[in-house]
Amino acid sequence: MTSVGQPCRLVVCRGCCCGTKKKRPGVDHKGQLARLSALRDHEGRAVPVRVSKCLGICFKANVVVVQPSSRGRAEGGRPVWLGDFTEDRLVRELDDWVFAGGPGAAPLPEALEQHVTSKDAKKPKKSKKSKKDKKDKKKGEAGRKKRDAKPGKKPGKG
Repeated sequence: MTSVGQPCRLVVCRGCCCGTKKKRPGVDHKGQLARLSALRDHEGRAVPVRVSKCLGICFKANVVVVQPSSRGRAEGGRPVWLGDFTEDRLVRELDDWVFAGGPGAAPLPEALEQHVTSKDAKKPKKSKKSKKDKKDKKKGEAGRKKRDAKPGKKPGKG
C-alpha cells in the first residue's frame, strides 16, 4: 500500500516560556522534544516536528499544535492546540492518537481533551478581591503593626 499525502505534523513551542525550566520546572523539555520527534504514524512515516520560538499563549506552556494529515484534513480535521503539555503520559496519548490518524481521522483521546486550547486563548484574570476583603486585610495588618511596634506591651496600653 502506497501512502498518499502527508502525515500529521507537529509544531512544538520552545521559546521564552515553553520548554524552559524557569516556567515549567521538573519537566525534561529536551527529552519531551526528542520523544515527539520520534513519533510515527500507522504507515510508519515520521511525524514532522517544527520548533517554534513562540506561539503566543505562554500561560499555557508547553504548547503543541497537532496539524492533521492529508487524510484527516480531507475528513474535516483542523489543527488542534494543546496546552499545559508537560507530562510524559500526554506524549504517549498523542502518539496513540497520531498513530490512529490524528485530527479528522480519529477521535481525540479523553486524556488530551482537557489540554485543548487555541491560538486565541485568553489568560485567565486573577480574581479580584472585594472591597470588604481588602478593608479587613488592612485592619489586620494595622493591628499586627501596632503589636509589633512595642514588643512586650499590649496594644492600647501606655
